[in-house]
Amino acid sequence: MDYKVIDLNDNQVDYIEERLDEYDKQHITYKMSGSISIGIIEDDKVIAGADACMTAFKILYVSTVFVDENYRGKKIGTLLMREIEKRAKLLGANMIRLDTFNWQGRDFYISLGYEEVGAYENKIDGFSEHFFVKRL
Repeated sequence: MDYKVIDLNDNQVDYIEERLDEYDKQHITYKMSGSISIGIIEDDKVIAGADACMTAFKILYVSTVFVDENYRGKKIGTLLMREIEKRAKLLGANMIRLDTFNWQGRDFYISLGYEEVGAYENKIDGFSEHFFVKRL
């Protein structure tokens, strides 16, 4: 065989994504949708926020959690994550997953009952990434 690597155009990307969706439908028998984008304000200024979306198998993926440095250590992150968990249940999620770098919120998520299910370290670039789940 003479295989060749090419750069895909937009139509070809759409094609492979459709093919993957067709394959996944053999294993995922239901569709879930929904998202959560919440923030906390003080004096009309956003001081914290979180963004998440439903994925396969009733899992809510939290992609972003941020608390302004001046407000850290004041339970604002906890307030955000508790609200995410509450809304996740309303969307039908039975699990939350997220990832964080070593300088971000690893200990914070552990303190909230999230289970670290994996990690890797990149010594050359000086970081590690940690993966968490919490069953609801």
